[in-house]
Amino acid sequence: MNVVPLRSTPAESTPVHFIGRLTAFMPDGQLGVEDDEGVVWMCRRAASCLLKPEQGDTVLLSGPDRYRVYLIAVIEQADPATSRIDAPGDITLGGAVGMVSIESAGNLSLRSGATLEMKGAQWTLQADEGDCRVDQLHVTAQSVDATVGRTRLVGKVLETVAERIVQMARNALRMVEEVDQSRVGHLDCKATQTVRIHGQHTMVTGKELVKVDASQIHMG
Repeated sequence: MNVVPLRSTPAESTPVHFIGRLTAFMPDGQLGVEDDEGVVWMCRRAASCLLKPEQGDTVLLSGPDRYRVYLIAVIEQADPATSRIDAPGDITLGGAVGMVSIESAGNLSLRSGATLEMKGAQWTLQADEGDCRVDQLHVTAQSVDATVGRTRLVGKVLETVAERIVQMARNALRMVEEVDQSRVGHLDCKATQTVRIHGQHTMVTGKELVKVDASQIHMG
């Protein structure tokens, strides 16, 4: 009994163009795609196919002959809930004129295994909630304006170096568990109502002059 194939094997110079199912990923980077007759074609992904194919996807193969066949498009995903834009080298999204936008109805995540760099004459980040985790962060700016409802900083060391510092508040509270030191050229403290200095041991000393002046002075 002779078995007659439904479709004859194409000649070496015959162009190839058909839809198949991705079945295998080879160690050398080639992909195995099965056609309707169960024949597995070995091919590589075309550079224009940025959507990363996954096993079970319905894909389109095309090429000038059977030895130069490329996966040029993913027609239907086996799992449409997950998509990945993938390329072996650098990827740049650009527009010569106009605006480039990246939008998501759900969460939007930016993650880098090395350095995350953001450049531009002006850029805006807008979200209901954000989480930034960076091992080392360096910020250089001519001017920074921030408007927040609540700010909380938790850390081991806080260093501030500035030529001039101005702080204005309705109420202020500072609690230091151990030592609180100030080294200044001139110190001027003024209160419209009451000044209270209290400690188990309190010392006020001056190298040349100590002056206490008031309408009443109570000691003891």
